[in-house]
Amino acid sequence: MKIEYNNLYTHFVFTTFRRLKIIPEKNRERIEKYITGIVNNNDSKMYTIYANPEHLHFLISKAPNISEQRIASVIANGSENFINDNNLAVSSNFSWQNTASAFSVSKDDVDKACKYILNQAQHHKTVSFSEEYDAYIKFYQRTLNIDK
Repeated sequence: MKIEYNNLYTHFVFTTFRRLKIIPEKNRERIEKYITGIVNNNDSKMYTIYANPEHLHFLISKAPNISEQRIASVIANGSENFINDNNLAVSSNFSWQNTASAFSVSKDDVDKACKYILNQAQHHKTVSFSEEYDAYIKFYQRTLNIDK
């Protein structure tokens, strides 16, 4: 069945290979703008994005004909090439990890998620990425009732 309308929001988290802190602050906005372009050119809409030194958060809505896995792959491949071609990372061979995370966000929580993402610099002054990510995984496993 064809879906003619959807209203789905997804919060993605990408991590640099080996969680290395290789995205310099001076190149953060350029990387964010490029990734926004990838999203907007693939039947999706970027709501907010923030590139930390070792990970990336962004919130999008996407067309129903593109899966989370497909849009994540398009973004990862395109941004890796852009970052490497323009020497925007500390490492000369930038790559994302082979896996990413995608969390659903309700329409009522879009503003809250955007504020959270845009507050990353301040947030990570007190909470490490590992602590943040572990909390996300525990929360979403609880909501899905998945036992480890």
